[in-house]
Parts: sequence; structure tokens; C-alpha cells
Amino acid sequence: MYFEYAEIGGFDVRLSTQSRFANKFIKKKHIICNRGGKQKKKSCDTLGTSGVRRKRNSNSIAIGCQAKIIFESVYGTPYYKVFQFDELHNHPLEKRGDLKIARQMSYSEKEFIVHASTSKIGPTMAHKLRESLRGGYEFVKPKVVDYKNLRRDINRVIGYKDAQMIVNTMNDRQDHYPNYSFEFNYQDDVLDYMFWADETEKAYYAEFGDVISFDATFRTNKYRMVFVPFTTNDHHKKSIIVGSGLLSNESIESYSWFLKSFLKTHGKEPTLVLTDQDAAIKQAIENVFRNSKNRLCMWHIMKKLKKKISDDLFTNTYFRKRFSKLVWDINMKPDVFEVKWGLLMKEFNLEDTRWFKDMFTIRDSRIPGYFSDIPMCGLMKTTSRSESMNSFFNTYSENGNLLLSFMMNYDIVIQKQKNTQRDLDKASKKASYKMQTPREIELQVSKVYTNGWEVYIVQHTNSKSDFKNEFKVEIKAEEKEINCSCEHFKCMGVLCRHAFTIMMRCGVKEIPERYILKRWRKDVISRNYRFSYVQSDSGDCENEFERDYISPGLKRKTYGEVVCKLLGVTIPIPEEINIHVPEVQSNKGSGIKRRIPCASEVAYENSKKEYRMCSGCGKRVPHNLRTCPERVGAAKSAKDNKNDKQ
Repeated sequence: MYFEYAEIGGFDVRLSTQSRFANKFIKKKHIICNRGGKQKKKSCDTLGTSGVRRKRNSNSIAIGCQAKIIFESVYGTPYYKVFQFDELHNHPLEKRGDLKIARQMSYSEKEFIVHASTSKIGPTMAHKLRESLRGGYEFVKPKVVDYKNLRRDINRVIGYKDAQMIVNTMNDRQDHYPNYSFEFNYQDDVLDYMFWADETEKAYYAEFGDVISFDATFRTNKYRMVFVPFTTNDHHKKSIIVGSGLLSNESIESYSWFLKSFLKTHGKEPTLVLTDQDAAIKQAIENVFRNSKNRLCMWHIMKKLKKKISDDLFTNTYFRKRFSKLVWDINMKPDVFEVKWGLLMKEFNLEDTRWFKDMFTIRDSRIPGYFSDIPMCGLMKTTSRSESMNSFFNTYSENGNLLLSFMMNYDIVIQKQKNTQRDLDKASKKASYKMQTPREIELQVSKVYTNGWEVYIVQHTNSKSDFKNEFKVEIKAEEKEINCSCEHFKCMGVLCRHAFTIMMRCGVKEIPERYILKRWRKDVISRNYRFSYVQSDSGDCENEFERDYISPGLKRKTYGEVVCKLLGVTIPIPEEINIHVPEVQSNKGSGIKRRIPCASEVAYENSKKEYRMCSGCGKRVPHNLRTCPERVGAAKSAKDNKNDKQ
């Protein structure tokens, strides 16, 4: 059956072409003004055999208008003729653009609103963008409120089924996507934890997973589940994700389950894990990653320095320079560090300061010199990679997202990350280098290493002072072995400048293959991983849904199916709900912009405040006239004297 609309005498008239069989059951079609009274005759959309009346969709108030038009079918033909037409209305006619039916959105417009939300663009701004793209508001029939209502309706359709639908969606990906891993856990029918990693992220971890960092972030979904991405460095020294998860709380049990899922997915532990000083994370790493070393973020520790010392000492440039050199120098051996630490504490009378004592106790978890024997330990010293990745996610996600919406945002971020790496790979392979020397070794470097590395063939000197560092380089040219006391190759995976200088002096023409690690090569990741990403197959969905609201004679798509299509869900909305969304969580640091301070830090901050002047004693002290000790003491003394006289 095919329908089209025409406007006759102020009526929205739907003309239809039907088969002869249908014409036998439809003799007359009545269309009355949508502001009329009760319809005593059957609606124009009612088939004689069904006897089911379809209520006319109207948001207007009935005022008893008697205007109407009646069509009569022409027997034996697919046509109709006008049987009765009363065109006089008792009210002003509305323009077609103001009618509710003209404001209904096409599927493409609904899709535009949903896709705009993946870039953190709300309904109001999406409506403005649509207006700009179409060339004016007169070309965008739906109003801003219609855009907002769509977002509201999507949330209503998903509602309490959000957890069940996200689990079903992730299980569906695991069944249909190659080498996709998904783990989840729920207790008392409430979703607790999720962890997932796709094929590309597994390939990244296999090549670059020697040193990883992870840090919890917030404001990613309406349930305040903690989003925890695992981050590492690729061969371009860019941050990449090798696995992600959502946690309902930050307990030891939660992080332990999380790390076990990570280990089950990737099959091997990292050599080094960077985290903040969260006790739950530290304990979970010790329980699960038994062969990994946990390193604390130096940035978080150094950030606390200002609150642990006096203002005069903090502004002391000499002290800060020496302290920074002490804690950041990767070439300083542990025994040298301990001696210099003791001298610094003694010189500035910090030996009895509790915080410095605690920092010295955990020196093997934060000072670079204690990690020099771990390969690639110099790749990351802080969790800033994780925090920058969290910030990157927050540019696409917002705290009111459903879990399904959050996953859409996550997919967009991962696609952007893969696209960035693809561009870097192209630029690296096409790059042409201007050789600084005629040495063949420099030509080899330009061929095997990714774009961005520079080789300095210079003597190691310090131009700012007379102090010079001495490094011992041992080389066996015939065996193609070279070692440097700076251990740069062990920490970073690339030979140092001292080694290159000696190699050229000894006539070595190429870097030995043993010193060209696969993780830094241009071809480290297979092309199949770099250029493949999941892309939803929308098909001809716009044609399928475009005229959905004007085809009541056909089997209509339910609104829930439309919502699933918009959110990229390939499975239907579940009828049975076994997994429910968690209650809104209040996690560590949630709702505040900084770390929760301890009691001693609060007391220290309060001690530096400038108090109001007490009118009792005339001093700036942390009390007022009512609680002033001098006033209270004088009053008590006067009372005692009075009692003695009596």
C-alpha cells in the first residue's frame, strides 16, 4: 500500500492506492478537522474486517469544528472520489509546518543527534549545527524540544535494562568479532565489574606491554562506575589503550578481579606497573601480578612537597634543585642516593619530618635508580600517560551517559587513536631524512626506526657547569657487542649517544640486530591490525525508517528497535532482565577536583589560615569572644571570688 499526503481546504488528507481486495472492505473514508468533537464514524485508517479504531494523533484542543471531507471508492478501480466536502472552519487554519506531523524527525536526523552526543554535543547545540548545515531554521522542522525529547525517550527505552543490554552487546561482540575478549561479574543481579579488549589492543600489548600504567577516572556514566583504562607507549611514543574496564567500587577485591581478567585476556604480566599510592591497587598488584614490579607515580609524590615543608624552604631554589636532582636522576645508583638523601635531610633539618621518613622507607617503589635493572623502565616515570588518556576520554564522554552511550563514546575514542597511529605510520614510512654525516649507520637508523628519533654523535659534556659525567663504553666490534654504563638501552630499548660515538670510531657500519628491538620498528604492528576497526553496518536504515511514521498500514518498527539501531546495538531489547544497573556509586575522590586530604594535611592548612580578631583578647586566634580563654578565665575567677565572699 502506498500513501501520500495532500492538503485540501485546510485538511491533511492522506490519499491511498490500494488493491481491489482492500477496496471491497473500504467504501468510504471520513476525514474531519482535528479540532472537531468526537468522531461518530470510523476513522479513515480503519479496515472493515478488523473493526479496530486508530486514534488520531493530535495535540490540539477540540472546539467542535464540523469541517470534513469524505471520499468514496470507485468500484473496480484503485481510485476515490470526493463524496462530501464541508470546508468552513470555526477557527484559524494552521500552517502545515506548525502541525505535529511536520515536526517528526527522519531516521537520519535521529542518527545525527545520537552521533553528535558521542562528541559531547547536546541536543541544543546539535539543533544549532543542524540549522547551520541546512542553511536556516526554516529548513529544520523539529524544534529544540523535539531534539531533547529524543534523548529523553532513548533513556526511557533503555532504562533499567541498561546493564543487561550492555552485557548482551559485549557478549555479541565476543561471538562475532575476531579475538575479542569480554569478562564481567555481577552479584545479587547487579553489575559489578566489566573488562574488555579487542584484537588490536591485544596486539599492542604483545609488542608494547612491558611497562603499563593505569589510573581510575570518573564522570563517565550516570552510575559513577569507575572507568579504568590500561595505557602504554607505542613505537611512536604515543599513549595507546591495551584494555579497559568499569568497576562499581575501588576495593581490593575489585582491582584483584580486574587484574585477573587482564591477565586472562593477555596471557602475560607486564614487567613494570605504574600507579598512584592507592592502597587497594598496591595490594591487588601484589596478589595478582606476582612477577611485576609496582612503581609509584613520582609526580603525585612531588606534588605533595609544598604541603610538607615550610614556605621559606619551598621557595628555596637551591633546595628544590637538589631535591629534584636527587629523586629524578635515573643514573644515580641506590647506594649513592641513600648517602645524598641523608646529607640533604641533615643539611635542612628534615631528619625528624615524618613525610620524608615515609618517602625514604618506600624509596624502592619510586626512585628511578632502584628500577635500573628492569628493561624499559625509562619509558614511563609517572601516571601522566593514564591521566592524559582519562582527560582525552572525558572530551567525548559525560557523567550522565548510559552504559550503552558510554560504549559508543569509547569506540569513537579508540577509532581516533587507531587513526592517529595509522597517520604516524604513513608519515614515518614516507619521511625522507637529510643525513648529517656520510656514515652508513645513520642511513640504517633512518630506515629501521620510527620517525622522531635523533642520533647525536657528540661528546657528552655539560655546558652549564664544569661537571662532567663519565660513562664506560665496552665494545667488541667483531662480536657486535656494546655496553654502556649509563644503561640507556636497558631502560629505553635504544642505544645511547655514547654507544653510537664509539661504534663510529670503531668503524661499525650497522647497528647489530640484537640492539634493534621490535617494539620500536616501523613494521612492529601488522597492517591488518592497524587498518581494521569495527564499523557498524547501518545498511539502508534511513530508507527503512524514513517513512516509518507515515505507514500505519504496514508492520511498524517499534521505537525500541529504532533506539537499538541508533545506539549500534545489533541484538533486540531483552524481555528478561537478569543483570541490573548498580546504584550510583560514591567512589574515592568522586565529586571533588583533587585528592581527599588526610587529617594532618587539613590541620596544617588550617594552621596557615589568618584568623579573625577576637574582641575579647584583641588577637587573631582560632576562637571568638564567647570561647575566648581569657574572658572565660576572668569570668570563672570572678565567680570563684563571689563564692568565697558568700
